[in-house]
Amino acid sequence: MKEKEFINIIKDLLNSKYIGDDCAYLKDLGITITHDSLVEDIHFKMDYITPYQLGYKSVMVNLSDIAASGAQPAYLTVSLSIPSDITKEWIKEFYEGCKIACANNIEIVGGDITGSDKIYISICAIGKTKERNISSRKNAQIGQKVIVSGIHGSSAAGLKLLSKNQNEPHKLLKSHLEPKAQIEFGEYIAKNVNVQYAMMDTSDGLAEALSTIANESNVLLEIDFDKIPHDEEIEIFKNWQDLVLFGGEDYQLVATVPEELNFGTKIGQVKTGLGVDIKYSDKKIHYTKSDIDKNIFNHFNQ
Repeated sequence: MKEKEFINIIKDLLNSKYIGDDCAYLKDLGITITHDSLVEDIHFKMDYITPYQLGYKSVMVNLSDIAASGAQPAYLTVSLSIPSDITKEWIKEFYEGCKIACANNIEIVGGDITGSDKIYISICAIGKTKERNISSRKNAQIGQKVIVSGIHGSSAAGLKLLSKNQNEPHKLLKSHLEPKAQIEFGEYIAKNVNVQYAMMDTSDGLAEALSTIANESNVLLEIDFDKIPHDEEIEIFKNWQDLVLFGGEDYQLVATVPEELNFGTKIGQVKTGLGVDIKYSDKKIHYTKSDIDKNIFNHFNQ
């Protein structure tokens, strides 16, 4: 069983209108809220990440979800479960990473520390929604264009290098260890798009985000692969195209917006139908939801 199946069970049982998007939009409170957990040896290994980088990345993972909602990240709580051999220096470095990720306008307001057999990190993030049009993965509209921020595939390439104990190209390693949430991108769209639109981050891969938006919105996303930005350095890997589509952890944003919005990199179109069509130079492949699900990372098989 995969993560999405568990989520569907929970959503059906609780009968909650808020469960589904990465952030719950609590309109009556004027906030969006999200919660993510990272587990040692599942999401990270201390063999190749420093405490500082772990704190930084843990915060960015959550800020990315707030950015994808279109809200303004404002507050975090950080809960940490740690083994008995963790030092004071480790704790200091971890929270320094958290602090730098928050910059000057996001505040850590609490959390918890407990003992554990390995490192568990659990973060709750809250975003403000005032004067912003909040997104939903259900809101893609036929006729809109599909745009993305940044480049894709670099984080997955960096992870491949780390797993082989390689330390070059450094920029690919940094893409994996120190990603940056696309807060400004999400803000621009939320302040400049006045109609319903869909937006997600690419934490589980660009293809997964496209598939989720397509299926939740009941539309077809037609994507031109050659228009998806990527770093040429990743072409050293066999089947590098799979890194671009399925790699994950780039924490870029993908959105469906009106054609006239001059922003982001256009990679495709929202059309009538269901699923995702990827056009390559010599062929076109249709991906159903199950096709995409077979390729994405499954935490429960680790």
